[in-house]
Amino acid sequence: MYLKKINSLLAERIESGTVNFSIPREWFPPRYEGTVKLSGKWIFVNPYEFGSSICSFILSRGKEGVNYLQPLSRINKETTPDWIQKANIYGAFIRSTSAYGHLHPDHYDPMDAEGYTESGTILKMLFMLPYLSAMGFDAIYFLPVTKYSDLFKKGEIGSPYSVKNVFEIDPRYHDTLLDGMKTDEEFKAFIEAAHILGIRIILDFIPRTAARDSELILDHPEWFYWIDVAELENYFPPKIPELGFEIPSNQNLEIIYANPDVQKHLKKFKLAPNITNPEKWDNFVAANKNNPEFLNELAKTFGVITPPGFSDWVNDTQPTWDDITFLRFYHDHPAEAAKYLKNPASQPPYILYDVIKASLFPGNEPITELWKTIEGIMPYFNKKFGVDAARLDMGHALPVELEKSIIQKAHKTDPAFAVIAEELVMENDEKSKKSGYSGILGNTWWMESRIKEGKLKELCYKVLPNLKISTLGAAETPDTPRAATRKGEKLFSKFATTLNYFLPNAIPFVNSGQEIFEIQPMNLGLDNSEEGRFVLPRDDRFYGKLAFFDHYVLHWNSNDNMIKLISSLSKVRSENLDLITPDYLRLLFENETRLIGYLYWNSKKGLLLIANADLYNSKEIFIDLGYYTWKEKHDVRWRIRNYREDNSLWKTSGTLNFTASPGEIMIATIE
Repeated sequence: MYLKKINSLLAERIESGTVNFSIPREWFPPRYEGTVKLSGKWIFVNPYEFGSSICSFILSRGKEGVNYLQPLSRINKETTPDWIQKANIYGAFIRSTSAYGHLHPDHYDPMDAEGYTESGTILKMLFMLPYLSAMGFDAIYFLPVTKYSDLFKKGEIGSPYSVKNVFEIDPRYHDTLLDGMKTDEEFKAFIEAAHILGIRIILDFIPRTAARDSELILDHPEWFYWIDVAELENYFPPKIPELGFEIPSNQNLEIIYANPDVQKHLKKFKLAPNITNPEKWDNFVAANKNNPEFLNELAKTFGVITPPGFSDWVNDTQPTWDDITFLRFYHDHPAEAAKYLKNPASQPPYILYDVIKASLFPGNEPITELWKTIEGIMPYFNKKFGVDAARLDMGHALPVELEKSIIQKAHKTDPAFAVIAEELVMENDEKSKKSGYSGILGNTWWMESRIKEGKLKELCYKVLPNLKISTLGAAETPDTPRAATRKGEKLFSKFATTLNYFLPNAIPFVNSGQEIFEIQPMNLGLDNSEEGRFVLPRDDRFYGKLAFFDHYVLHWNSNDNMIKLISSLSKVRSENLDLITPDYLRLLFENETRLIGYLYWNSKKGLLLIANADLYNSKEIFIDLGYYTWKEKHDVRWRIRNYREDNSLWKTSGTLNFTASPGEIMIATIE
């Protein structure tokens, strides 16, 4: 086992270690028997001793003879991806989630004076596993772990979505404590450890785009689009004044292609360099095979470069996505566009709104080898690392046949492999299910934060009970504002987090930092603006920083958090999973905009949820339980009150009366 290898390596180095490695209080395990030094509010340990202790603890939970470097579904003998409906998911970004100032906690240096890796690493995510397991998480969703690019950075460091090699774990996730080991070995050890604790791993895969200097270019430049280097400064999505903010369609395609700026845009594109000069290209590849800066040389040698990406919505105000470029899925132009091109045969492959939206505007000649490569990504990680599931980035914009074949190949390799769609529109639930997805990203984070507008009520009473596929129950995501910055702040965060554990057709999702009321967003992609990056105090060292693009450390050692609450929510949910289904759902308070009332009842037992969505005023609650249960008397066992565990028993007959505090959610079992 790779985990045993890491444990042995750490144990061998204990004598050479020093008790000068700080860890967050949240990560510190109970009953730790190693050497500890306290300095103010900081905890210091010998990193090798601490790491070996964590590994030994996890190994002691494993069973002899079990290969944990395989999907948990195979270990559990599961044959469908239905496990994800019962999952509690923690979302993490290795680089920031496990980052910490180990030498001086109030300072941060990606690599400090002692040689400790303060940026996030796979090993430190392993250190966090007992912490996550204790909260009841049984799945971890990672933002991309694959090798990303340093070129055309939007901030201090590259974005994980600027994928340079989709088959390689990023070497920056190596930890110097494990010098001598390879990054993919560390990742294998992490997955073994997670599987021992019953935690599945979900990865984020990006099949539509790649880094501008993707390593695929040297082998397959024809899989990419190219523009004249001289046009790069003036490269942007053309505006179409005759149209509004809309997606390309058969109705507006003629208008788009008749636009003068579109005509200028098309002229910027060139043929791939291996097509214009095959011999020169072969010589270039031979000379630059191991050159990490090959794209600069390519631009100098051939006068062309991969163009930035941009939105597939016409007249989107977003600037170009300078760190990524689109992959080219067809040899030919979109079939619908050909009639509007002046000279289709002489027009080099190009990027335009309809080209990007390949699901609506496919070509006729797929680049088969590229499709096979993309289809093989999920099976590769499933077989090599035992990865259990994936989120498919922008799958709905891929060619329909490619989207389906990606999912089918994943299921052929592992029938229990779950695939989550990056689908924000709840109304596309049935379409996503028919495409083979096991769940969708959804927009609970958007609707839950709009209580006054009635969207929360609509979500809970009309949308979720009728979904054909499960969605993530998320108060926030890596792309949205933090829940603790919405109206009501920490109270809203507790409210929405709790609610998501008991909603029908919802899979609880907690974004890293949410449990400690982190307020700084990771990205500004959804429901945010540029001002949204400035929510931290001005004197905070990470003021204005975004984890997607900059160095960032979560504000650990928090005096106020939801760690115990989340643990309690996980426990109550797991004990009542058989009840939390639309089949057993009775809706209460249907005419009350700011009251959410659920009674899940199966004729013998039930689960009651009362949520006062008024964050500023108490509510008097009156419930005639007998109306829903046809029973005269009930045992009401409170499980969660005032965001704490409760075990008080109320024996009631007639109406159940109580007061719900502002923003309070109350959970009880009913018999």
